[in-house]
Amino acid sequence: MIFRKARISDAEKMAVLINQYAEKGLMLHRTISFLYQKIRDYTVIERNGKIIGVGGLHVLWKDLAEICSVAIQPESLKNGLGFKLVETLLDESRVLEIERVFVLTYQPLFFEKCGFKRIEKESLPQKVWTECINCPKFPNCDEIALLKRLTLE
Repeated sequence: MIFRKARISDAEKMAVLINQYAEKGLMLHRTISFLYQKIRDYTVIERNGKIIGVGGLHVLWKDLAEICSVAIQPESLKNGLGFKLVETLLDESRVLEIERVFVLTYQPLFFEKCGFKRIEKESLPQKVWTECINCPKFPNCDEIALLKRLTLE
């Protein structure tokens, strides 16, 4: 099993994985175009040549990033891969010297187990909302915001 940065050739598989959860209302939909544009933000989990997990780290400001689109193939759930993927993204944040990482999610309990704390969406800087304006749920976002402060070494 390999955790690696996504490649352009992964985008279609990433979209299928993410959007199977989006269709169930568990996360937001991602288009192929969006994934191509943001490919450098994404990390994938590959096993035997297949993408079994994906997650993104989107830098928003000098001290703030968002973890987004964390999805694991259903048959690979309950093996700790989601936690390992989030930790990989948090490690990337530390390397970039980003002190705060947030999520907007429909799965707050998972992220609380990863050490995130619930916050009010309104406490996030205005910069956060630049992507939100294009969301079909804007301005009535029902996602839950959580934040984790990192110790930089």
